[in-house]
Amino acid sequence: MKVSVKVPATSANLGPGFDCLGLALPVYNEITVEETIMPGSGIEINVLDEQENLNVLSVPKDENNIVYKAIQLLYNFVGQNVSDIKITIKTEIPIARGMGSSASVIVGGLLAANELLGHPADEAVLLSIASAVEGHPDNVTPALVGGFCISSLEDDGSVVYSKIEWPQDWKLTLLIPDYELDTRIARSVLPESVSMQDASFNIRKCAMMIDAIHKNDGDLMKKSLSDKIHQPYRKELIKGFSELSELLKNKDDILGCVISGAGPTILIISQNKGFEKVENEVRQVFEDLKIKCEIRTYNIENQGAIVL
Repeated sequence: MKVSVKVPATSANLGPGFDCLGLALPVYNEITVEETIMPGSGIEINVLDEQENLNVLSVPKDENNIVYKAIQLLYNFVGQNVSDIKITIKTEIPIARGMGSSASVIVGGLLAANELLGHPADEAVLLSIASAVEGHPDNVTPALVGGFCISSLEDDGSVVYSKIEWPQDWKLTLLIPDYELDTRIARSVLPESVSMQDASFNIRKCAMMIDAIHKNDGDLMKKSLSDKIHQPYRKELIKGFSELSELLKNKDDILGCVISGAGPTILIISQNKGFEKVENEVRQVFEDLKIKCEIRTYNIENQGAIVL
């Protein structure tokens, strides 16, 4: 028996919401999990790469693979050991670009394994295991349930989340550069602690952002998309971010320019076809910096992972 699951990409943090805010995007990975019938065949992991990701060759094909680790935790949850298993990952989400590629395959593997086991785990268990493997819930939550989510990893390992309706006319433009940035490197530049002043700043901006989304208030959203916890440290790793932030800060209908996840993809949020008005200027920034960049504009993906 085998099960395939389709999981959306995600963008996390969104400026002030470090490790707690995320939304789903209409780009997908497909994960297939199959219990093999040949005893002793062990673990087989295949990656079908459609994006020519540089990191695909380094994806572990053994027990160190994050999809296998997630599946193993689920099997352990129900008191079983993982049998001989075959995992196939079909990638459309760029790897190491800040678009939740790891979260998508973790969620996909868990959902597929849960189907194979007869649905022993509910959503809460799946989120808890996925967050344990990923390290934080901001990507895995929208990958599983879709939409825009606020999520919190509690001290007991459970995940509490709220899904909020995203304004229909707010578009999401991804500027995906042709280079990768390992999340471990993007994490390594962050300070071990932040000042009370910076923490207070982010709390204010995050609260303001949630209110802006509830009210579909573009002016308030534009004032909220600032951060002092991660972007000031990561921007030096992300070519073009500072230049774009300066270019777009006073543009009509551009609500904000933020780092997508850990980067290097940059996310621009706009309304009223705002990005169309500045697309040529944005392209020019990357051309001047001699960076190849793919530009994609999407609506939010309100549906999360689905079993095919």
